[in-house]
Amino acid sequence: MTTQTYQAAAWELLAQGVDELAAGDARQASEKGWDAAAQMVKAVAQQRGWTHTNHGALFATASRLVREAGIQEIEPLFGAASALHVNFYENWMSSQYVEDELAKVRRLLELLQPMIE
Repeated sequence: MTTQTYQAAAWELLAQGVDELAAGDARQASEKGWDAAAQMVKAVAQQRGWTHTNHGALFATASRLVREAGIQEIEPLFGAASALHVNFYENWMSSQYVEDELAKVRRLLELLQPMIE
């Protein structure tokens, strides 16, 4: 996939997550939130020629971006997305919690977007 494809998928998946949550499916909304974050991190990694083929590589990318951009917020926001991924399997988050975590994913996408433009 290309950087632009990952980037577009990130925003589309976030919108789907918001829609899933509005429809009452916090579990699916959670996975879409994780997917959105992962796609945007992949977009940045792809552009820089960094590996992005597994979860570990995505977390490494998030850490590298903190050092590169000096934006400490990136790691905890990506961690929130990871918690959403866990929620897909465990289904322990309330709808309000998922909504709050999706807002963090949106913030992550907003921070990473300029890094690929």
